[in-house]
Amino acid sequence: MKRENLETPLFVMCVNNSEYPASLELHKIYKALPDEDAALDGDLRIIDESGEDYLYPAAWFVFVELPEEAEQSLLQAA
Repeated sequence: MKRENLETPLFVMCVNNSEYPASLELHKIYKALPDEDAALDGDLRIIDESGEDYLYPAAWFVFVELPEEAEQSLLQAA
């Protein structure tokens, strides 16, 4: 998914948490932080249940587009 501005938040939904069920909730929407080096390795930098950002396989997530109101609500909750 190409975004015009790398500072624009990316949101993803977890579709596989088999290796980290305590860190990722299946079907939950997470904020992904831009990280070109991680992307080259097939990973995404995700703010997980700990509130910290960690690398996870990109295949475990799907990008989602949210309405502006939903994005703002998620950003304020962080």
